[in-house]
Amino acid sequence: MLLLRDRDQAISVPQRSTGLPWISVAPDAPYFIDEAGRAWTPIGQNDAITWPELAGVFKRRDLPGVERHLRWLVAHGVTCLRLMMEYAQVRHRYFERPAGRFVPAMVQLWDDLFAMCERVGLRIMLTPVDTFWTWLHWRWHPWNQANGGPLASPRDLLLCRATRALIKARLEFAVRRWGGSGALFAWDLWNEIHPAQAQDSVDCWPEFIHDLSTHVRRLELQLYGRSHPQTVSLFGPELVLKPHLSIREPIFRHPDLDFASIHIYGHGSIDDPRTTVRPALAMGTIVRESLAEIRDDRPFLDTEHGPIHAFKDRGQTLPAPFDDEYFRHTSWAHLASGGAGGGMRWPNRHPHVLTAGMRAAQQAMAGFLPLIDWPRFRRRNLNEEVELEGFHSFCCGDERQAVLWLVRSRSLALDGGVRSDAEPVPAKVALPGLADGRYCIRGWDTAVGRCLETLVGESAGGTLQFTSAPIVADRAFAITPA
Repeated sequence: MLLLRDRDQAISVPQRSTGLPWISVAPDAPYFIDEAGRAWTPIGQNDAITWPELAGVFKRRDLPGVERHLRWLVAHGVTCLRLMMEYAQVRHRYFERPAGRFVPAMVQLWDDLFAMCERVGLRIMLTPVDTFWTWLHWRWHPWNQANGGPLASPRDLLLCRATRALIKARLEFAVRRWGGSGALFAWDLWNEIHPAQAQDSVDCWPEFIHDLSTHVRRLELQLYGRSHPQTVSLFGPELVLKPHLSIREPIFRHPDLDFASIHIYGHGSIDDPRTTVRPALAMGTIVRESLAEIRDDRPFLDTEHGPIHAFKDRGQTLPAPFDDEYFRHTSWAHLASGGAGGGMRWPNRHPHVLTAGMRAAQQAMAGFLPLIDWPRFRRRNLNEEVELEGFHSFCCGDERQAVLWLVRSRSLALDGGVRSDAEPVPAKVALPGLADGRYCIRGWDTAVGRCLETLVGESAGGTLQFTSAPIVADRAFAITPA
């Protein structure tokens, strides 16, 4: 039951730990596990409390319909949704109004959503503030001084101590009310941290992250004896646009964070796709570069990607068949390059939901995951080390296992997709890094979600060589000891 006191104080009853197991980082691999040590992989996308599929939670307008949808997601392999506690695109979903006083209808919304996710076995990556719409709609935000808040400009979001107190109070409220739930996968402590939020500087980033991180973790340890994984997300293009700023250290290597996350909007490829292959190549390159920035083998995952420029700036919703393939290709490029899961799409469609084809692709990836022993997979990126012709390769591996995804090169149709009528050709693969011995090589249909072939190959001199059955467009491979 919610207890709201004075404007500067918000207290809620701590949640007891529930039957849904908590998720943590695997101790021996850059992936995730549950309490029993079983592999758990984030497969899902960004959603919002005002978008069509979750809109029925607000004021309990259609809770049964939303729960049916969540059960349908789980049946299609979805394990996680990334959500913003306050999605400020519209003015009637502020979590506080006025600043420091939590809106009962919003608290009820999150009570209901966490309860439903508990029942269906779905998890949430939660971030407290939607910084994008907060910035654009600042004139209406409750934190604005003009509306009684403490902050004159969003350019001081990370610098203002009074605003910091509001952020920490919001996080504390969430920890006390929903932090005991296994439905909470992880905290994205701050969505898309940006130099503009600190007067075009990143000097305060390490301290800002440390303050939020320790505040949340100490409280969780005090209440529950354990803590949920933490990250802070970044609009990935800033790494290219602002190379003179020290962005990489706090994003990829901050000692308080458990995994690294950026939003992969590759300019001219992922953000505005003209083919379904070029975005995959961009995803593979960015994941490889990101893994090279990490020094302690923490997990890495994309928590936003999609055709943002095509949709937002050019007003284009991609044709569903093209978008489905683009989605599937970027997802497999992310997984096979060493990311945890397939990345988390921002829909960038009208209506703002994923297509049935994208859900089928998620289900196909979920079927592939049990073929790899993720809690013991100490992968390194091998995109550029694999030797073959006629295909683009995306690969990660260690001495025992490898994940490989191949897509045909020089086989584009007029619409930018990969030709489905091309003459099938086998892939002759030389994959380095595996210890000498015999390996089981399972070829996976990424569209349908089934095993197409099972081979046995021999690694000699540290290189596994094999020839696949003929491939029309693309194929994934799970390579494990025979």
